[in-house]
Amino acid sequence: YEWENMYYASDFFGRLYEIAESMIMKGVAYVDDQTAEEMRMNRGTLTTPGTNSPYRDRSVEENLDLFRRMKAGEFPEGRYALRAKIDMAAANVVMRDPAMYRILYKEHWRTGNKWCIYPMYDFAHPIGDALEGISHSLCSLEYEIHRPLYDWVVEKSAHMLPARPRQIEFARLNM
Repeated sequence: YEWENMYYASDFFGRLYEIAESMIMKGVAYVDDQTAEEMRMNRGTLTTPGTNSPYRDRSVEENLDLFRRMKAGEFPEGRYALRAKIDMAAANVVMRDPAMYRILYKEHWRTGNKWCIYPMYDFAHPIGDALEGISHSLCSLEYEIHRPLYDWVVEKSAHMLPARPRQIEFARLNM
């Protein structure tokens, strides 16, 4: 499959990294020190808003420095995560500053040990669709709550993408 070659090729990881850096520079992404458990606790519930990370308002320079050091392998797994800066009070819990990158020391089957930070699916999916020229990404209904994040990623990275894909959900039996 052509998409497999794109998704797992080193240049794809490089493009994702460049887009993540551009989001940091635009002030819509930040490096968070909270543990995964702290992020979960601060996310809030379906009826109560989340709480902003104490690291949410770091300077662009500090965020870029930390993200570049994450990429260089200076920190242990789980120490930092790159998060989108959206809205911790959003009704859709998916939009409450979701993780975009995490540190993971695991050999990748295509890129070996070149990368020690990996993008999260909700960040990589819309960018991959755009880079592949996909106009309509068809997803099953369980992804419907993720569509606002898909659209947010496309909007915030549109200046670096060749296309603006749309995610459309469908019921499997209706296809």
